[in-house]
Amino acid sequence: MARRPTIKDIARQAGVSESAVSFALNDRPGVSQDTRARIRRVAEELGWQPNSAARALSGERSGAVGLVLARPAHTLGVESFFLQLVSGIQEVLSADRTALLFQVVEDIDAECAVYRRWWAERRVDGVLVVDPRTSDPRPALLEGLALPAVTIGEALSPDGGAAAGPGDGRGSSPAHPVTLSSVRADDAGAMAQVLEHLYGLGHRRIVHVAGLPGLAHTVRRMESLRTEAARRGLGPDQVRSVVTDYSDAEGAAATRRVLAEPDPPTALVYDNDVMAVAGSAVAAELGIPVPGRLSIVAWDDSALCRVTHPRLTALVRDTAGFGRLAAEELLAVLAGSPPGVRISELPRLEPRDSTAPPPAHT
Repeated sequence: MARRPTIKDIARQAGVSESAVSFALNDRPGVSQDTRARIRRVAEELGWQPNSAARALSGERSGAVGLVLARPAHTLGVESFFLQLVSGIQEVLSADRTALLFQVVEDIDAECAVYRRWWAERRVDGVLVVDPRTSDPRPALLEGLALPAVTIGEALSPDGGAAAGPGDGRGSSPAHPVTLSSVRADDAGAMAQVLEHLYGLGHRRIVHVAGLPGLAHTVRRMESLRTEAARRGLGPDQVRSVVTDYSDAEGAAATRRVLAEPDPPTALVYDNDVMAVAGSAVAAELGIPVPGRLSIVAWDDSALCRVTHPRLTALVRDTAGFGRLAAEELLAVLAGSPPGVRISELPRLEPRDSTAPPPAHT
């Protein structure tokens, strides 16, 4: 298990007394400039941060857990998923009198840097990790730091499959031992519902407007779409995915591109509500009636889906409940429970006014 550096460690490596280290790190007189510089350099190399020594001596928990989002900031302000997720997390943490430390960063490297800093400063007792990647450095980093963590979503193994089999609530698959806890959603099952609905209506040309391509859940949804399409005899020229950054701008741009094709799709499936609403607006602008000539499905239901005209068919899931599940799992791990896997309820498709059979001539 990794150990946080102490003043004694710095003093030993720098070849000075502990009092000299205290003087240097607290900007007090009593050491030369050269010694002060050497001590600070050693402290930085060891990953020491202010407050770590005092907190380590107290032996107390910080009373906080962390959540870092490495997403383009412009995609977060209008997306309801994370707001609902955080509300569920906060509901459980508040009842436990545990604080939530939240930060938005530009990329995965910056996220890893935040984890290192929080660990060195003893800012959090554990973290909630969102958006598992297809190639993800975070699990190994968190295990190396011995920082308790719960992954929200299922990571992929190097061969592209699931990193661990589904558990029985808090269990793990014997073939794939669980080293970090996770809470998971059945993206494959949800996509199967969507395709079954559209296929049953008669749609044979379907485009999935997906999210960020490096995210594990994007990969699973795309793979599930291909699998379900193949089961129904539909090839990649009929059913396919295009990737975006989740924003309304890219959702609209992708919609324009596919609708301008010689054989445009008769149905579009969007990975969030914002892109679905943007796509509906593009269809209206182009004079393509929804659902008369184009059916639209949103992955996540929201007020936007219900007030847009026509109201959008959407997958309904308890996102706040997903957040509560993740927070409960992290608190259980902090209380001494072994890492485990929790599975959220399967979303249900809510058919509304935006889906109907395609025109007969298609």
